[in-house]
Order: sequence, then C-alpha cells, then structure tokens
Amino acid sequence: MERDRVVIFDTTLRDGEQSPGCSMTVQEKLRMAPQLDRLGVDVIEAGFPIASDGDFEAVHAIAARARRPIVAGLARACTPDIERAWQALKVAAHPRIHVFLATSDIHLKYKLRMSRQQCLEQARDAVRLAKSFCEDIEFSPEDATRTDPDFLCEVLEAVIEAGATTLNIPDTVGYTVPTEFGDLIKTIRQRVRGIEKTIISAHCHNDLGLAVVNTLAAVAAGARQVECAINGIGERAGNAALEEIVMAFRVRADQYPYQTGVITEQLYPTSQLLSEIIGVPVQPNKAIIGRNAFAHAAGIHQDGMLKNPLTYEIITPQTVGVPDSTLVLGKHSGRHALGARYEKLGFQFDRRELDEIYRRFLMLADEIRIVHDQHLLELVRETDGGKVARTEAPQHAAHESTSVPASKPSPRPSASLPVNPMAEHHSDQEDYLWGV
Repeated sequence: MERDRVVIFDTTLRDGEQSPGCSMTVQEKLRMAPQLDRLGVDVIEAGFPIASDGDFEAVHAIAARARRPIVAGLARACTPDIERAWQALKVAAHPRIHVFLATSDIHLKYKLRMSRQQCLEQARDAVRLAKSFCEDIEFSPEDATRTDPDFLCEVLEAVIEAGATTLNIPDTVGYTVPTEFGDLIKTIRQRVRGIEKTIISAHCHNDLGLAVVNTLAAVAAGARQVECAINGIGERAGNAALEEIVMAFRVRADQYPYQTGVITEQLYPTSQLLSEIIGVPVQPNKAIIGRNAFAHAAGIHQDGMLKNPLTYEIITPQTVGVPDSTLVLGKHSGRHALGARYEKLGFQFDRRELDEIYRRFLMLADEIRIVHDQHLLELVRETDGGKVARTEAPQHAAHESTSVPASKPSPRPSASLPVNPMAEHHSDQEDYLWGV
C-alpha cells in the first residue's frame, strides 16, 4: 500500500538559529545548507531576509545555489518584509514566501494592538501581495493554538482566498497537547472552505517537551507538512526534532504510515555538522543522534547485544549514519562484555582467569566511571603475573569500546531472529546473572 507523503520543512537556519547562542554567519549557513540538501529535506527555510543584511545575503546565496529543494524566506505581514523576502528569493529555482501574523487575542491586544478585523484584513492583504511575486505562499497564524478557533478559521479562509498554498499551524509557545492539537487540525480540515486546495502544516515548540508528539498527532489528523529543526534547536526549549519525527515514521510505520524524502543515513552527519558550526553539543541521551543513543552500559543489555543486537536496539545505528553500537565498560557491565572486549584486544581467558579479571575489574569500576582499554591492559598485567593466552589483535582493537556486529535493518524483531555465534561459548543463565 502506498503511503502518504509528508513534506519536511527544515527551519534550522531560521527558527533554529533563533535559539540563544546558535545564530550563524552567512558562511556558516552556506556550509549547513548543502548538507540539508543532501539530507533530502523538501523545504529549507533559509532565514528572515529583513532581519539583517547578513540574513538577506544568506537567503539570497542559498536560493541561488540550492536547485532541488524549495527555499523559503520569512516575512511579517507587511509590505517592506514581503518585498525584501522576494528580493532575496527571486533567484531560487523553487521560491516560497512564508508570511506570518499573530492571531491570538493576547498577541493582538498587547503586541500588535489591533482588532480581529484589522488582523484578518492585514493577513489577507499580505498574502495577496506575496502572491503577486510568487506562486508558493505559506501563511502562519502565530500563536494559533491559543487563538479562538472560530476566528482562526476565518483568517485561514481569507488567506486561502488571497492565494495561500500552505497553511502552517504554529504552537508558538509549546502550550498544546497531542489530543487537543490533533482536534484543532481536524476542525480546520472540516470547517475551513477551500482547505482541500492547500497543505496543512504543523510547527511545534518544545516548552512542555511535547513538540515531536504534537507534530505526530497533527500528521495523524491530516497535516502533510511538518516544520522541524536538526537537533531540535530553536526558540526557548526548541523546535520539534527532525530526526525524531523522521525515524518515528520509519520505525513505526504500522502506526504512522507516512513517507518522507529524507535520507536517514545523513541524519548523524547533519547533526554533527550543526553542532560543530554553532558550538553547541548534542545532549548525550538525545534520541537518534545522541552519544548514548547506541551505547550500552548495563550488563544484561550488553549480554543481549552480543547475542543479537535486536534484543536492545530498535534501530540499527547505520540506518541513521552512526558507525556502530558501543558497549561501554563500567560497574554495570557483565563478564560477557568484558570477555568480548578482551578478545578484541587479543586476549583469551579460561573461566577461572576471567573470574579473577572480572573481580578486579569491578573493584576498579567502582572507583572510575568508564573503564578504558589502558585500564584493561593494566588489569591483565596485575592478574597472575600477566600469564594469559594472547592471540593476534584484530585491526579494529584500537577502539575504546566494544562495537556490536551490525544486523540488517528490520521493522520489528521476530521470534526466530538468529543468535550471535559468540553466545554458544557461554552459559546463558550464568551470563545473565553476572550482568545484574
């Protein structure tokens, strides 16, 4: 069965760089944009052209160079912004002007100081002006999730009549929850005249930690574009993380039967490049691309990974561009992982020798967080005068952690998965208990 296509709108270079400390120079954006193109995103929101001369230059340069994806520029719902955006975008093969205007009562009263009627007219007129320059027009009613639904639908109808082709529904302050946001998307689909001529988009912020799940709820309710950023960077607590959305579609296609154009093997390289450019590392436990996403420290888990990686991994690391899984040796590790690492270092022990090494290993691991190869070699020298059998070390033994053999990607494990041959040399029950 053919799956619905979801447009991936990447806003790393616009909303993403609004994250405190993450702004990028023209040259830095020009380094990042080709990688986003290689990643396969459908839309690159390159910046906010009227914000500065540098941002105008960056949008213009990306628009001139990126020939496959749509290149979007942000503009407030006013003539100077829209004209400036078009000047930056007109060299693009596929330009898009992204117009926004706040619609919630709190924004209208305190920020814009205008009435609902003035807001509706300004939104309509701005989209009409943008349409005079460009066929592809996106409109965002800022703070949509705190906007009166009846008024929101009025505004959306007005901008559709004026020529908007994508209607983006932003949860600007990360206030909504999945069921509520899904219901809002359904309401828009049911009540807004002309909605069938447009694509509904979702733009979710992470203030309550719900950006990704809210985005998934919007797609399930009928949205067919998602706005997201690499590493989830963005204003305050950030945007929905592109890598998490894409992999949710891929791993749980039974629940989210949607496809994207993203080349998932480029996710990790893209994340690493962004971190290098902005100087902000990814948190270690970040889903999909964090340092610990494919690292295993608990003995029970390590034992399972050595027997078959699918026991504790639902994604093969190579699927997202990570070279391999790693087993991190520490106080929670079991004998199986310790023995496997020693084999890669060129050592083989009988049961008694491994018992003694493991006892000393645990004493050391209680004192330090991670046991590295140099520590393991010292333990060998200290144990029984170093009288152990040594084989020729494999070429990859220089790595500091144990790599787990890759298995072919599988949507979900089955009961008849093959078992790693290493498991034949160990007592399953014993290794399990040693791993506790």
